[in-house]
Amino acid sequence: MKLSVVLATYNEENNIKDCLESVRGWCDEIVVVDGGSNDQTVEIVKNYGAKVEVTNNPQIFHVNKQKAIDLATGDWILQLDADERVTKELRQEISSCLNKKSVNGYWLPRKNYFLGRWLTKGGQYPDYTLRLYRRGKGHLPQKDVHEQAEVTGKTAYLTHPLLHYSDITLHRYFLRQGRYTDLMARQLLKTARTVKLLDLISYNLFKPWYWFFSAYFRHKGFVDSWQGFLFAFLSALRFPLAYYKFLKLKHADRTG
Repeated sequence: MKLSVVLATYNEENNIKDCLESVRGWCDEIVVVDGGSNDQTVEIVKNYGAKVEVTNNPQIFHVNKQKAIDLATGDWILQLDADERVTKELRQEISSCLNKKSVNGYWLPRKNYFLGRWLTKGGQYPDYTLRLYRRGKGHLPQKDVHEQAEVTGKTAYLTHPLLHYSDITLHRYFLRQGRYTDLMARQLLKTARTVKLLDLISYNLFKPWYWFFSAYFRHKGFVDSWQGFLFAFLSALRFPLAYYKFLKLKHADRTG
């Protein structure tokens, strides 16, 4: 059974090499759809023998991920992000699963790196994500920033984690948060025709406090030292930030 590793990239020259090194010589094919990077991303992936398609960079980046999935020719597809790494143990586990005819997809536990620490609590581990599926059996809805793949048929769970170096610095965290809240604001614009007091209160009070309480106390984020507190606090801020951006978009629509 042949395995294709697929990625969507945009200005990932600082991440993509380590990602591809983690699958080099193991997978049968690497497919990359690049959103028009203006750094060395495309040149780097070509050096790894990847099949590359350069296109635009849609706000919902799952669009390019699905394009990469559609271009893959392997029997199985492993969808990765440029800041993720496949360990030796995970490679061995995946290889042992590819000939199981009864399963069409696998959930991978993911470890998230935040400012010098692997998060172990706060709902961040095991951060299961559906990334490995039989070709033709899995696809992305391409509607939401945190969506999971949809797989036809039976799925199962792997035990060795996928390493996610998502937030090595605060600068990178805020860049990612900015993209996510931009998308959240545009999704709100599509669904909310008017500015409602209930939404205003919910996004600026209820949602952020509920998220912080859930991540830091209910899911024991305090175990992860100051990184656990900061992660819970900053991730809770996405709700008022997204609503503020929604109000700006709403005002821009009104003023034409």
